[in-house]
Amino acid sequence: MRILFIGDIIGKLGRQIVLGLLPQLLEEYQVDLVLANGENAAGGFGITPSVAAELFALGIDLLTSGNHIWDRKEVEQFIQAEPRLLRPANYPPEAPGSGVYLVKRNGPPLGILNLQGRVFMPTIDCPFKVGEREVVSLKEKTNIIIVDFHAEATSEKAAFAWYFDGQVSAIIGTHTHVQTADERILPRGTAFITDVGMTGSRDSVIGMVKEEAIQKFLTQMPKKFKAATGSPQFNGVLVEVDEGSGKAMSIIRLRL
Repeated sequence: MRILFIGDIIGKLGRQIVLGLLPQLLEEYQVDLVLANGENAAGGFGITPSVAAELFALGIDLLTSGNHIWDRKEVEQFIQAEPRLLRPANYPPEAPGSGVYLVKRNGPPLGILNLQGRVFMPTIDCPFKVGEREVVSLKEKTNIIIVDFHAEATSEKAAFAWYFDGQVSAIIGTHTHVQTADERILPRGTAFITDVGMTGSRDSVIGMVKEEAIQKFLTQMPKKFKAATGSPQFNGVLVEVDEGSGKAMSIIRLRL
């Protein structure tokens, strides 16, 4: 099974990049399932029902998210009715939506788990403990499990990957928007990359207009950021998983 994970989609430019490249990638790599982090797909902050529908129509099977999932008020009702849009599973259970989804297609089902780190991030439930619980539950249904671990600290991501090595098929880091060059398969068969990167403007500050970001750092005054346009960049990874064992066979980093 070949799974394409698209790095954090930033604003309209990010959506246009997916529109332009996804058909080619599906054909070239014979992709079976497409996942993407979409928490910044609406103007660079949050996601709306119409933007989510647009991304699903482009061929994305499921959207993950992170700390920006609640940036748009309308998502609170939408996420309860749309199971293909995930929020981190370690938010309190009172939060709307779910952090787990089981894809059922021809062949074995595939489990998707979305979790968020706690280092330099909002304090929510422990991703290790919640992840443990959710993986045990998913293992009753499938051996193929993909985790989007949305976290700031590389140390937390690395610790998480080593802790879950052999229990899941792949752990794909998101949130920092800078693609790391450390993709590999860990000893017990879990594919891992610290951060998959972003799909948006390369000539920016993590997807935002660079001049506005610079002013924020120079003045320390509140500043409303806008998603940058121009110099399009696609970041993603392609993971191939053995359908029987659920172990990763390869992970390829994509930067286009």
